[in-house]
Amino acid sequence: MNKPIRVIAISCLVLFMALLVNINVVQFVNADSLNAKNGNKRVINEEFSRDRGAILVDGNPIAESVPSNDAYKFQRRYTDASLYAPITGYYSYVYGRRGLENSQNGVLSGSDNRLFVNRVVDLLSNKKPEGGSVELTIDALAQKTAASGLASLGKNAKGSVVALDPSTGAILAMANQPSYNPNRLASHDFSAVQKAWEALMADKDQPMLNRATQQILPPGSTFKLVTAAAALEDLKIDPDTKVRAGKEYKVNGFTLPNENGSNCGGNEITFEKALNVSCNVAFGRLAVQIGQDKLAAQATKFGFGTDPLDGLAASPSRFTDNGKAMSNDFLAQSGIGQYEVATTPLQMAMVAAGIANDGAVMKPYVVKTVRSPNLKVLDEASPSRLSQAMSAANAAKLSQMMVSTVESGTATSARISGVDVGGKTGTAQSTPERPPYAWFVSFAPAKNPKVAVAVLVESSNTGRDEIAGGRLAGPIARAVMEAVLNK
Repeated sequence: MNKPIRVIAISCLVLFMALLVNINVVQFVNADSLNAKNGNKRVINEEFSRDRGAILVDGNPIAESVPSNDAYKFQRRYTDASLYAPITGYYSYVYGRRGLENSQNGVLSGSDNRLFVNRVVDLLSNKKPEGGSVELTIDALAQKTAASGLASLGKNAKGSVVALDPSTGAILAMANQPSYNPNRLASHDFSAVQKAWEALMADKDQPMLNRATQQILPPGSTFKLVTAAAALEDLKIDPDTKVRAGKEYKVNGFTLPNENGSNCGGNEITFEKALNVSCNVAFGRLAVQIGQDKLAAQATKFGFGTDPLDGLAASPSRFTDNGKAMSNDFLAQSGIGQYEVATTPLQMAMVAAGIANDGAVMKPYVVKTVRSPNLKVLDEASPSRLSQAMSAANAAKLSQMMVSTVESGTATSARISGVDVGGKTGTAQSTPERPPYAWFVSFAPAKNPKVAVAVLVESSNTGRDEIAGGRLAGPIARAVMEAVLNK
């Protein structure tokens, strides 16, 4: 063989080997990521011809596929569509997937590697592949109660509710207002789907935004729980320790007043009373005493700065913007949940749950069980601890302070007959052009807690002067807790 022929032969061999390697990489190494891409029409066409698995709450489907009389064989259908839309998301031929429809797509579509045997059996029996099912941690009654509470604020109200099991981190409720109807995006009438999408995108109220996990807003006085935890841990004070209060706190030329010009009951009050009456002056002073680094570290222990929830889009809560150093006037404002502090309802539910759970913050989760089409369990949630935010002894002290806040402080709207409830109100100032944000966080019972709740009322039909955490958000929190406790 002469040299030119040998060079051509070797070159062809190299090209053949490169092609062989590329085919194997595409078929085996990159197959999952390529199949998972939103907008992959070949995969979508194949998936639309399958019986996609159900998403279940209390054993009942909230998303399922039903036979259709068109080329795609099956139509995705959402029951109680707007109630669960922030969790299920949507499954659309035109716009892909969102929420659990996206993060659990492998199981729901039947393409998950754990379903390989099922696919082989279906192939041999000439059956179309089926998807597995996903069972959620959501308590249907708590979910409906949360949504009903938000709806009672008026058609144009905006807000969110999150409820957790403090001992496990299981999400019991996650409701938003406004919400949207994912059935409109799942339709096989693609021109109607496009019109629905454009209307949703143009809506200034952002109905597709999961306010529970993605919207970060100033938490106001509910953040005083984080400041209180840091004071117990780092300043070594107790509930009956006297702290400085009074009508205002002047620092670096800035004056921090109390709500409605109150003096909180005197120039010196107990730490517990400071929480009971939500004393801005006392907590602003405490924040400065604690210092920025320790207060920021305490927020981090509760989960600030993290994205702890798998499967749903979330925004990390923050103590400061980019961790920049603060002067004492800004630190005092941060200690009462203002300045650059911003958080999600999920995060504030985690704060309440961590206090109730002996200081241990559990990693939140919404998927309880994943099953194959033949109902074999493929995966089951195992509760895990995210962090130890504070000692059990100090958590017990703060828990009792929250109970007394419900019994005789600003959080009386969360009282439940015969149950010790812990709670904290929050009214966070926004811009002069819009009303404040009303917050409420709580847990019950105080001993062996079953539920922790965070409620955010972003806006309502109520007049500006009537907006407060206790008035608007407290009754919603109480109703959700009762729904869980009375099962």
